Amino acid sequence: MKISKLASLVVIGALAAPLASHAADNKPEGTTKTWVKDSVVTTKIKTQLAASKVSSLATVHVDTDANGWVQLTGKVASQAEKDRAESIAKAVEGVKSVDNQLTISPK
Repeated sequence: MKISKLASLVVIGALAAPLASHAADNKPEGTTKTWVKDSVVTTKIKTQLAASKVSSLATVHVDTDANGWVQLTGKVASQAEKDRAESIAKAVEGVKSVDNQLTISPK
């Protein structure tokens, strides 16, 4: 009888431990909203780049932070494409600044 009660307490403790550690998580408020906002801006930029139908713009990587800062990295075929990618990013709602780190690599 004592062994089954002890076993029950061990099982309950094992199940409750993850809940207790999750409750103690000190994640700042709003991080989910920030991530969603960032991903929406990034998705909008990537969609516009794809819609431009310039093949080398498909290799552009877009990173966005919560403050509307966007960084473009990757390779494009010409200066015109580099400028086009930057103008597309700047035109997206929520973008405050663009750091264009694209490199020109002719085909």
